[in-house]
Amino acid sequence: MIVDNVSKNVAGVILAGGLASRMGGGDKSLKSLGKKTILESVMDRLSPQVTTIVLNANGDPQRFSRYKIPVVHDQTDQFLGPLAGVLSGLDWAYENGFTQIVTVAADTPFFPLTLVTTLSDVLSNSSAQIALAATKKKGSKRIILHPTFGLWPVNLRNDLRSSLGLGVRKVVQWTEKHNHVEALFDVELGDPFFNVNTSEDLDQARRIINLEVK
Repeated sequence: MIVDNVSKNVAGVILAGGLASRMGGGDKSLKSLGKKTILESVMDRLSPQVTTIVLNANGDPQRFSRYKIPVVHDQTDQFLGPLAGVLSGLDWAYENGFTQIVTVAADTPFFPLTLVTTLSDVLSNSSAQIALAATKKKGSKRIILHPTFGLWPVNLRNDLRSSLGLGVRKVVQWTEKHNHVEALFDVELGDPFFNVNTSEDLDQARRIINLEVK
C-alpha cells in the first residue's frame, strides 16, 4: 500500500459508538453489504488514505476481533455522541505518535477516496485548526455539513475533553470555537456521505453495491 506524504502522520478513526436506535440497536456496521460488511467497506476506503486504522466502539471489543485493528471505547459510560469518539481517537493518536486524525462514520460505505487529501489541502490553505467535509448540490446555495468526517489536530484533545466536561455535545458547537473550515465534495454522481440509518437505507446501499459490481 502506498501512503502519500499527507497521510503519514494521520491516523484513521472509524466512529462506531452510536446506538443504532433506528435499526433496533446492535452494530449496524456489521450488517452485510455485498460480500463484505459495512465496516469492511469503510475500512477498504480508508486504509489507502492513512497509515493505521482505529475503531471507536463501545461494549465488548471481541466482536470486532476478526478485523485485527485496535478498538478504543468512549471514556465514559454515558452516551455523549460523536465528540466522545473523536476524543478517544485523539488520545490514542497522541499515545502512538500521530499529529492528526481523520474521522469517518462506520455506517457510511461510499465516502470519497480523496477524503484525507482534500481535507488536508483545504486546511493547509486556511487559518483553521479543523477541516470538516461538506457537500452542496448543483444550483443550490445550501451547504450540508458532515461533521463526523473531519481532520482533527491531536493538540486539541485536552480542549475537547474540557468542553465535553462542560456539556458540549454537538460537533459544530465545538469546532466553530476553533474556526473550522469546510471542504466541499462533489455530489454529481450521488451523495458520497450517504449513511445507513434504517433498514430502507441498508436496502438502498445494497442496490448501489449491486450496480457497482455489474
